Amino acid sequence: MDTTDRIARTIANEINASAAQVAAATELLDGGATVPFVARYRKEVTGGLDDTQLRNLAERLAYLRELEARRKAILESIKGQGKLTDELTRAIVGAETKATLEDIYLPYKPKRRTKAMIARENGLEPLLRAIQDNRGAGPAALAASYLTENVADQKAALDGARDILVEELSENADLLGRLRGFMQTDAQITARVTPGKEAEGAKFSDYFDHTEKWSAIPGHRALAILRAAKEEVLTIEIAPEPETGAARAEGIVAASLGNLGQAPGDQWLRKVAGWAWRVRLSNTMYIDLLTDLRTRAHAEAIRVFGRNLKDLLLASPAGPRVTIGLDPGIRTGVKLAVVDATGKLLDTATLYPFQPKNDLRGAEAALAATILRHKVELIAIGNGTASRETERMVADVLKRLPAGVKAPVKVIVSEAGASVYSASELAAKEFPDLDVSLRGAVSIARRLQDPLAELVKVPPESIGVGQYQHDVDQRQLAKTLEAVVEDAVNAVGVDLNTASAPLLSHVAGLGPSLAQNIVAYRDAKGAFASRAALKKVAGLGPRAFEQCAGFLRIRDGKEPLDASSVHPEAYGVARKIVAACGRDIRQIMGDAAALKGIRAEQFVDDSFGLPTIRDILSELEKPGRDPRPSFVTASFAEGVEDIKDLKPGMSLEGTVTNVAAFGAFVDIGVHQDGLVHISQLADRFVKDPNEVVKVGDVVRVRVTEVDVPRKRIGLTMRKDGGTSAREAQAERSPKSQPVRGPKTAQPAASSTPGALGAALLNALKKP
Repeated sequence: MDTTDRIARTIANEINASAAQVAAATELLDGGATVPFVARYRKEVTGGLDDTQLRNLAERLAYLRELEARRKAILESIKGQGKLTDELTRAIVGAETKATLEDIYLPYKPKRRTKAMIARENGLEPLLRAIQDNRGAGPAALAASYLTENVADQKAALDGARDILVEELSENADLLGRLRGFMQTDAQITARVTPGKEAEGAKFSDYFDHTEKWSAIPGHRALAILRAAKEEVLTIEIAPEPETGAARAEGIVAASLGNLGQAPGDQWLRKVAGWAWRVRLSNTMYIDLLTDLRTRAHAEAIRVFGRNLKDLLLASPAGPRVTIGLDPGIRTGVKLAVVDATGKLLDTATLYPFQPKNDLRGAEAALAATILRHKVELIAIGNGTASRETERMVADVLKRLPAGVKAPVKVIVSEAGASVYSASELAAKEFPDLDVSLRGAVSIARRLQDPLAELVKVPPESIGVGQYQHDVDQRQLAKTLEAVVEDAVNAVGVDLNTASAPLLSHVAGLGPSLAQNIVAYRDAKGAFASRAALKKVAGLGPRAFEQCAGFLRIRDGKEPLDASSVHPEAYGVARKIVAACGRDIRQIMGDAAALKGIRAEQFVDDSFGLPTIRDILSELEKPGRDPRPSFVTASFAEGVEDIKDLKPGMSLEGTVTNVAAFGAFVDIGVHQDGLVHISQLADRFVKDPNEVVKVGDVVRVRVTEVDVPRKRIGLTMRKDGGTSAREAQAERSPKSQPVRGPKTAQPAASSTPGALGAALLNALKKP
């Protein structure tokens, strides 16, 4: 089996597909096709692989190709040393991970001068072999024959023999594999506070004396401990279970030397095995497991961030309606911006209803006049400082609008990342003459109209749905989030004649440069009359057109199909379907009844298979359908505006702002999100919070606990009223998992994830 086949079979098993499907998708991706294009328009070629499978395929393809390149380099290196045997070749070819490959290569890897090298140069390797071959003889007596000018006495000789054996053990791939497996099953991670750092690291107090199994620690706890260690608040130890674990590890090392009895040579070898574990191998395992833990925690954090970002981007749009955006502030005033149904800026103002000016009446009059002048339908209020006070002012204004005037709908909107956009080069180009603070109000208004179109202008890591995002691998994070944005944009589709350059840049086959060229062409020539006109854009060749065309929409254009997701390459077969209905295409599109008698199988040919025909029929039934849910919004309770207003037992409505492995954060309108612990999400066992909620969901919750000093709110969605997060975790904590709480009366985070602390919440929300 060649390398390509091996990679295809490996990936096929991992993504639940056939090797032929993987090979076909790989060929398309290698040829420059994008994941959204392949998932949507090449179903016949790939056998219907979806975007998730294709993303996993692309990621694993890169890893396995790197693995194969490294395998080839190692084979060539060892061959060049004249040490490549058939057995070694088989081991290298059979290695399935980079770690295993590096273990095998370790003895042959060029290294700096070591104690073992010096011992060999001093002629002490034969002494080691003599001890191994003649176990009945005393090692010291054997050592007497190896004294030289560089080996002063028997102890020096035995130390040299020991150094050689320790190096051999530390480079034994089979032993390293067995030790790694033992540690991954048995090891515990222990965190302890660095003496003198108690006050400085108070936010990590839940981990001042904390132990749990390495294999079971959740990613969010691992990231908290790793951050505290980086800040030198905690020290970390990863070691076997203290009672018998170290002895078992030493036993594994000793077993690699054969059956050891009680002869003098056996006792010396057993002693060296223990020394090798304590001095060298335990540290190697610590580094390996710490690296694995960091990788695992990073992957989980990136996965959570990506999932939350996707949910946020695909949140329900309020639609093309005249909207006011309010960016609340106290001393600096409430910034107001009005945008029309297309997002075009119409008006701006700054209101000063709060201290120090306290011009509440003037602010209310200005807001009312703005609503009437522009016939405003929606009011988006940023959820930052003074948002509830601003909402109260808006509510009072709406109550006093003249009879016959339809009151706009007011909505609290997340303003995460709005300030980042306001100060960006993009915002400066879009609004060169507008004050930075007012740009934020524009962003707040637009993200209510269409979250996807506006949020793509903000760096994903600044949107506030991540978990320790600044601690993880930034390259992998950026790559994952870019893929999420690309999939979301292409799932919804983009209006070619209204989309901004940042939105267009995420369309399959385009990028920042082509997106700018499209906008420049549109500004110079006017709206695109058809998709075909895209071919006139500078730099947009046949390949880019093929990739992007199906995801771009033209409303009311010359070609009706341009408003749908039917790809131009399939217009011919779409017209055949329409002709079979005997009516005009504009009459057919959107009329499911007109297509009732059509059988997809009738239109299959050499170019288009059944999956594509079915997609075309679905699109003709609902042209340009938006996969996002209908618009809904939470209504915050009157009089509940601060954490001090909360009382256990209160039933409130809120919006899910973040979903983590341990539960969901919910904005209930008090400037501090509450946590619904995973055990409180439903009246059943929940393995993954995303089974129940996602970012943007409007949910009904009940308050279970309020800790005002530490700004912690416990919530439940259980019908039975739930329990506090502290009690919930106590119920769920496995009895067999050794966990030591802190010595203070304050409960550990491992026993109170409902009160993970301001540190975690701030980290989740930090831009």
